[in-house]
Amino acid sequence: MGKVIAIANQKGGVGKTTTAINLAASLAHLGYKTLVIDADPQANSTSGLGLNPREVENSIYECMVDGVDIQSATVPSQMSNLYIVPSHIDLVGAEVEMINLPEREVKMRQAIAPIRDNYDFILIDCSPSLGLITVNALTAADSVVVPVQCEYFALEGLGKLLNTIKIIQTRLNTNLQIEGILLTMHDLRIRLSTQVIEDVKQHFKEMVFDTVIPRNVRLSESPSYGLPVIMYDAGSKGAESYLALAKEILKKNQLPLKAKSPKA
Repeated sequence: MGKVIAIANQKGGVGKTTTAINLAASLAHLGYKTLVIDADPQANSTSGLGLNPREVENSIYECMVDGVDIQSATVPSQMSNLYIVPSHIDLVGAEVEMINLPEREVKMRQAIAPIRDNYDFILIDCSPSLGLITVNALTAADSVVVPVQCEYFALEGLGKLLNTIKIIQTRLNTNLQIEGILLTMHDLRIRLSTQVIEDVKQHFKEMVFDTVIPRNVRLSESPSYGLPVIMYDAGSKGAESYLALAKEILKKNQLPLKAKSPKA
């Protein structure tokens, strides 16, 4: 049964989508069949993996609200072992439409259940909110990766997110674990950026990944080509960092490094 990991932080601009795309691509590159579920109405993971959200026939919206089979919404990416369930702007209205549905907090878990055995990893890219869709993602997940930007307001709202995770653990998903806090957008030239790393690691200790994601031009450029950075520029610092993160997660889960898959 595949491991489901939510990428979540209600604070915007911290690297959730960048992490979802590039961690998934790195796991796929290392031989693990991986699915990205784009649970953000902005659909950036969808476009970042080369799909046009306006041309999507079925998305995670139809799977959660209309009960569409998730397999019919799954699309292969340009990379071996990497698949995506796209998002659509209609997902904005899903929270309102789901309010009166029975078991509304477990719609994503129900949608994913039939395909969990088909993948080694399922990564859910969450929207920058703690609304019903994010609650669904956390309820469906085995663990959560929390990207945190290496800037002054890094810890702002992190306590609220961790409190939400505790509520989910108590009421909806007792098995939910924190996979780790991921420090992103690190700039070696800025002393504050390094200070934030020290502060976060001092406060959260072993919850923080050893891997730190740097600011990197290639990471910023690759989505405009609809490619993960490992396909766009495998030798870049961004690609190397996400590959290191994938290996760290595999080690944490006591999984072996498989033979590398083709990049395309």
